[in-house]
Amino acid sequence: MKKNDNALQKQGRTARGSVRFGLCGLSLALLTALAAAPAVQAQEPGVTPTAIRVGSVLDLEGESKMRGRAIKAGLETALKNEKVQGHAIEYLALNDSFNPKTAVEATQQLVDQGAFAMLGNTGGPSVKAALPLLAENKIPAVGFPIGVDFLRNGKGDIINLRASFAQEAALVLDAALNSGVKPQEICAYLPNDAGGISNLKALAKILAKQPNMADTVSKLEQIIAMPGEEPNRNGVGPVGFFTRHTQMQARPGYDSLKQWEKTANTRCKLVMTVGGTNLPLANFISYSRYKGETWPVSVTSQVEVTTFKDDLKKNRVLDRIVLTQAVPALDSSLPIVEEARKALGDRFDSSSLEGYMVGKMFVTILRNVKGEITRASFLDAARGRSFDLGGLPLDFTNDNQGSDFVQLLALEDGAFKPKTSQQLQQLFKK
Repeated sequence: MKKNDNALQKQGRTARGSVRFGLCGLSLALLTALAAAPAVQAQEPGVTPTAIRVGSVLDLEGESKMRGRAIKAGLETALKNEKVQGHAIEYLALNDSFNPKTAVEATQQLVDQGAFAMLGNTGGPSVKAALPLLAENKIPAVGFPIGVDFLRNGKGDIINLRASFAQEAALVLDAALNSGVKPQEICAYLPNDAGGISNLKALAKILAKQPNMADTVSKLEQIIAMPGEEPNRNGVGPVGFFTRHTQMQARPGYDSLKQWEKTANTRCKLVMTVGGTNLPLANFISYSRYKGETWPVSVTSQVEVTTFKDDLKKNRVLDRIVLTQAVPALDSSLPIVEEARKALGDRFDSSSLEGYMVGKMFVTILRNVKGEITRASFLDAARGRSFDLGGLPLDFTNDNQGSDFVQLLALEDGAFKPKTSQQLQQLFKK
């Protein structure tokens, strides 16, 4: 896994076509009239003489609604009053309540309305369910604020802003291993859904590079290969699973990890959560502390930080939690952060900042379009290019992900504080 300051490998091309029109058997008078009439071109979906219509499908009412609403607020604020080639940006957000079936229905609604692009869709399972529909209709998927691998496989018209969950997890894992934690002491707690399995695949790839991990990786591969949408994956390897929409049921996943400790004669020196929403993760952490465990737990950037921190505090969890973020610190002096902080006011947090950055990235790419604005010209304006997003470099020269930025934080006395990798190592030595 490369470091933050490395450029990602990037690729992508767009083919263009032309349409020929033939005229035959027309009278001289009709030919003359046609010659005098203005040329008529097929209208690009989502582009009108005055506007470019874009949409989002987010969780605005379900278990991750706080993050969905913050992403929406950031997007709305970033796109407000923007104009490109005389076109205003019209934005419509639809709710899916973190339900893949509803996400597909909402996506179809936006397709039928001729959305030019989709921006900032949330929820791994929802996004995975809707991606085939977007690909079928050649609708660009721009800046979805999740780090799952299936958005980074080079397929479809996908433009990612942020670093992947795998990059986030790798930084934490490196710190743990460098502190003396053994690979066999790395455990995980994941949602039992498409997003969770995608993230488990990423973890398995990372752990497979460590020595003496063949048996453990084999267990992980056994879990990944289980058929069906939500089979019982607990009790097999160093992973505990929870079922989506069952936020309070932390015990099955906890018991799975305790069973692994007994079977493998080891201890979980780090429990990695990759994906998942606030309540399931906060409840698992709180339940494990209630049971007397002091496992360090890492959490990736899908959580809404303020609510997550408050949920932990209610259960007197004040330390030994690692958080990774794919956006700069809220007190950063980068122009894009200062701009978002001023524009969003009391709605400014890490999630709304990411939504704001996605919106500004979309406008930046649009302004790079030469000539007519089409989906193909939009993608051409991004692929193979580099941008400066208010001080944050975006590089699409070799793949579909612009930023590799990841920030490490640790919970201390109820507050998340920035840490270097060396500082984080001290947490795992306690």
